Amino acid sequence: MNQTDNHKETLEYNKLQKRLRRNMGNAIIDYNMIEEGDVVMACISGGKDSFAMLDILLNLKKAAPINFDVVAVNLDQKQPGFPEHILPEYFQSLNIPYYIVDKDTYSVVKAKVEEGKTTCGLCSRLRRGTLYSFAETIGATKIALGHHLDDIVETLFLNMFHGSRLKAMPPKLRSDDGRNVVIRPLTYCREKDLIKYAEYKQFPIIPCNLCGSQENLQRQSIKAMLMDWDEKTPGRVDAIFKSTQNISPSQLADKNLFDFVNLPLDREGERAEYAFTEATVSSTNIDESMFIDVTNI
Repeated sequence: MNQTDNHKETLEYNKLQKRLRRNMGNAIIDYNMIEEGDVVMACISGGKDSFAMLDILLNLKKAAPINFDVVAVNLDQKQPGFPEHILPEYFQSLNIPYYIVDKDTYSVVKAKVEEGKTTCGLCSRLRRGTLYSFAETIGATKIALGHHLDDIVETLFLNMFHGSRLKAMPPKLRSDDGRNVVIRPLTYCREKDLIKYAEYKQFPIIPCNLCGSQENLQRQSIKAMLMDWDEKTPGRVDAIFKSTQNISPSQLADKNLFDFVNLPLDREGERAEYAFTEATVSSTNIDESMFIDVTNI
């Protein structure tokens, strides 16, 4: 690689790094994800997303106007062949506090899920329960997960297509029992940027081999659909995500969110701007015989 190529690559990396830091910073501010004195438990799976989250989070910590701590935590699920030395060595190279939590969820998943069935659902529930409990043990006030914008949009469509629910992943979530708060600092980050960032940073990525790198076929189908949309109409996935931030309950159909049953007329106030006036009606070519004469009703 010549000097010109090196310079171009450096510029691209700097732009990418700034964009990811800006997006993460904005998400943290918009949803008040991290507050003064927080202990953030960064859950590191060994995948590109969680590595990027930790890297950017540590960089933002240096410049943040508030004080908070970051603790890296990996859940060792006892998958056969899992390289146990990689993450401890990586955390030590960063000189940050870390924990490796041993929990044999692998055996549980293999025992409970039929051969050929997707294991991701049960695996994630077991993992989440373990991490929630461990967060309390170490006094963590926030649990940071590496889900990004594409994950959120994919989950939205998965729930619509396969669960008949308009539901995705929130940037910030309090657990049902109120004992933990989950944050997703990568909420505004695109997966394509995280892929490039991981390549630049050369993270020691560990593939999930719980099920032989099994793919969740439903999610992969949604991902392919969104990638096609994004290629044909750039910005569409971003627009879909933004729609989750601009919700109008009265324009949907959920009776629990909006009282469709009780909608009384109220003609005491001013008419809305879109209402027809007499002048508007008389100026149009409308056959008056089409209207009902209400004077004799």
